[in-house]
Amino acid sequence: MNIGAISLGCDKNRVDTEKMLARLAEAGHRIVSAAESADILIVNTCAFIDKAKEESIDEILWAIGQKSESGVKRVVITGCLAQRYADELEKEFPEADAILGVSDYDGIVAAIDEISAGNKIKKVCGMDGFFEKRVLTTPYHYAYMKIADGCDNHCTYCAIPSIRGAYRSEKPEDLLKEAKILSDDGVKELILVAQDVTCYGVDFDGKYHLKELVRELEKLDFEWIRLLYLEPERIDDSLIEFIATEPKVVKYMDIPLQHVDGGVLKLMNRGTTEERVKELVAKVKGAGIALRTTFICGFPNESEEAFAKLREFVKNNELDYAGFFAYSREEGTPADRLDGHLDEEIRQARADELTRLQQELMSRRNERLIGKRVRVLYDDIDYDRQAFVGRTSTQAPDIDNVVYFEADSEMMIGNFYNVEITGTDGVDLVGRVIE
Repeated sequence: MNIGAISLGCDKNRVDTEKMLARLAEAGHRIVSAAESADILIVNTCAFIDKAKEESIDEILWAIGQKSESGVKRVVITGCLAQRYADELEKEFPEADAILGVSDYDGIVAAIDEISAGNKIKKVCGMDGFFEKRVLTTPYHYAYMKIADGCDNHCTYCAIPSIRGAYRSEKPEDLLKEAKILSDDGVKELILVAQDVTCYGVDFDGKYHLKELVRELEKLDFEWIRLLYLEPERIDDSLIEFIATEPKVVKYMDIPLQHVDGGVLKLMNRGTTEERVKELVAKVKGAGIALRTTFICGFPNESEEAFAKLREFVKNNELDYAGFFAYSREEGTPADRLDGHLDEEIRQARADELTRLQQELMSRRNERLIGKRVRVLYDDIDYDRQAFVGRTSTQAPDIDNVVYFEADSEMMIGNFYNVEITGTDGVDLVGRVIE
């Protein structure tokens, strides 16, 4: 069978998709990149916030439409939306042939066999074993590796624990086996992902083992190791020093702060305080580490004063990268039951205001980089701009700004080049390779 996949949402979901495809390839199926040429189309969905659910539903509808418009014969819905709303999806999309939850991927091959025989499947109660093989959907030179699943943080706005379950770390020996395969295949940047990488190994013996894992990964042939995502309440001085000094760990921390006002942080159950947030940001910046973060705007009971405090924090701290999201009300979460919900227009207006502010700050900061020389990993080419596209070590793929650059000689995707910054284009940098 020709199998195609649409992967939505986070990079953890991407890894799930890649491992599903590897299981299917190992079973003899052919993986195709054009969804329209697939016999069977898998839609791996996201259900984190309303916009993600809407996108997932749109893609499901598109996939089902391909049954009449192209060669697609069967549609499989997997992922967080399937896990959270299996019964509703079965009712609303009778054209779907299989619905599988987030821990049912070990059964994907059997499910394909079943639906190919004309049967329908709904299964959202499995528990996958470890599977180290992948069909990479990223460029060959970088890859994500999911080191844990689930979450024990129980932030009041988040449905992830109810979808993905309790925090579960993968065994280090399994991860090292997976990483060795990636390294041998030419991956140069390994990006560790989990809902909270700082917790890695806590479910083994109550202790954190992230640094031990990373030191073992550094023995492989990766040039960059990136850590996504680090929860602020578990970041101590030793972890900051570790990231600042380890030779292969990029000097970059993605720390989802979510807010700075103490009252809002308490309502969010973030486990930190305004003072701690400010102290942490100062320490990270003082160690020379680039900081990416995210904030939720318009959380229930976020007063004008609390929002003004967040705005001043963003204005005064020169965050390297920051994303701002209007609060999304998720049914079944503790925040959903709070009083003081704000109108959608107010929530979105606040997120838009801070997004504009951050873009202005980044544009100004970029101008100070003109004339500097940076090491860039060449990712892609932008034919419209007639420019190569790359990243420095302090830019993560897909979510951060990029470096557009020119060169007088032939460039090879996946190689590193020294680039002199000659200008800016908003939040992006512009440069030329130095021979």
